[in-house]
Amino acid sequence: MSESRQVNPWIVAVAVMFATFMEVLDTTVVNVSLPHIAGSLSSTVEESTWALTSYLVANAIVLPLTGWLATYFGRKRLLMASVVGFTGASFLCGLAPNLQTLVFFRIIQGATGGAMQPLSQAVLLEAFPPHERGKAMGFWGLGIVTAPILGPVIGGWLTDTYSWRWVFYINIPVGIASIVMTKLFIFDPPYMKRQSETIDYWGIGLLALGIGALQIMLDLGQREDWFESKAILTLAVVALVGLAAFIARELSTEHPVVDLRVFKIRTFATGVFLMTTLGFVLYGSLVLLPIMLQTLLGYPPVQAGLAMAPRGIGSFLGMPAIGFLIAKVDSRKLVSAGLFAGGLTLIWLGHLTLNAGYWDIFWPQFFQGLGLSMVFVPLTTISMDPIPKERMGNATSLFNLMRNLGGGVGIAMTTTMLARRSQSTAAILGAHVTPYDPAARELLDGLRGAFIGSGSDPVTATSRAYAAVSGMVHRQATMVAFVEIFTLLGVIFVCLVPLVFLMKRPKGKAAAPAH
Repeated sequence: MSESRQVNPWIVAVAVMFATFMEVLDTTVVNVSLPHIAGSLSSTVEESTWALTSYLVANAIVLPLTGWLATYFGRKRLLMASVVGFTGASFLCGLAPNLQTLVFFRIIQGATGGAMQPLSQAVLLEAFPPHERGKAMGFWGLGIVTAPILGPVIGGWLTDTYSWRWVFYINIPVGIASIVMTKLFIFDPPYMKRQSETIDYWGIGLLALGIGALQIMLDLGQREDWFESKAILTLAVVALVGLAAFIARELSTEHPVVDLRVFKIRTFATGVFLMTTLGFVLYGSLVLLPIMLQTLLGYPPVQAGLAMAPRGIGSFLGMPAIGFLIAKVDSRKLVSAGLFAGGLTLIWLGHLTLNAGYWDIFWPQFFQGLGLSMVFVPLTTISMDPIPKERMGNATSLFNLMRNLGGGVGIAMTTTMLARRSQSTAAILGAHVTPYDPAARELLDGLRGAFIGSGSDPVTATSRAYAAVSGMVHRQATMVAFVEIFTLLGVIFVCLVPLVFLMKRPKGKAAAPAH
């Protein structure tokens, strides 16, 4: 009998929830503070983005290693070390006297935080019997889905009210609570024994090289104009060669650091693909909306963060309900309904105009949050259902890695599409604004008259009228780009629905009546 069986599984759920929420929150909480960090540490905003990149790169490298690290060092020991390291690094980030020190401690924070998500997920799935895993994942999913949405709101408020340093200090009480609860209530299962004394150094090195290069490429791509830059081209080649060599190595070695053979399980492989695409769409739209609110609709940063809250509210209300429904309804139907609802709400956002009010933004996001709660929990439950317990840590590591990589690709692609589509649309719209177009001429004459009426001389008034029309064209062009990308993301969601039925119905459901 395992020692962990004596602990109420809901106490275990609370213990791992603290760690997960804190770690996921830190992927977005720093975003709105970057201008303040740059000003305080005498660097440019562009340089300060390394505080984000360094965290994400370290996080991405450690994520797939988590299953092996847990087997090698012990799950409880690794989770304790991760939370202690993350909390300590958070404190040191807050004390950082310059950008180089901040980036160094962010790397430690990302590396120690990388293990927290898959570890907490594996612990949670094992603490509950199969028919109750839906409820447990519903509770755990609250942290995963709401933390990235609350991040910008909390970050903006702390930065405006106190200082950017409090964005890091806020982790300390949560970290201490997590350390205490992990020490008291989490235990290693009896079957978790060190599998091998051998360490796959080649596997670890190739993984760090491939994933690290890919993450940096995605983060810097748009800023460096993608493949027009030799640095981005080099990173792409390094990522491709590194990951190809890593896959070949892991499939041929007797003791792989990441067991890729788990992808032979069709349900898991399909679930990972769906979760990767979910990350692509979710993170892509999460980045676009605050940019649109601030640049086109004139929202200040904190209000833009608050305007993102309805998605979190929808998820918060939906997750517990879906957790209970999983035992009664085929989970694949819930995932399909959630993807369809999420797709429709993104298409709904694709009908916004420059005259959109708060409620035009509130309702699509709220229903999108409900839709996401129908996807996230059941999809995780179905994907992990056929995985043997001893391979759970490895599977959850890969599952979380692919969601994060999907998010990285989504952010890179949507920001690139936004920049390029708004430029091309502005050129098309601008071609119609000529002195020979009656509507354009009428608008220019009206603006020129208004500027003369306000005291400008005719030459200045004409110049201002052209500048005003140019501004209108660029705003309309940018809005067109936003709505086109939202619509495209919505269509991607809807197209995923048929893939759900490639997955097998979870066996856990059969045990529901015994509850």
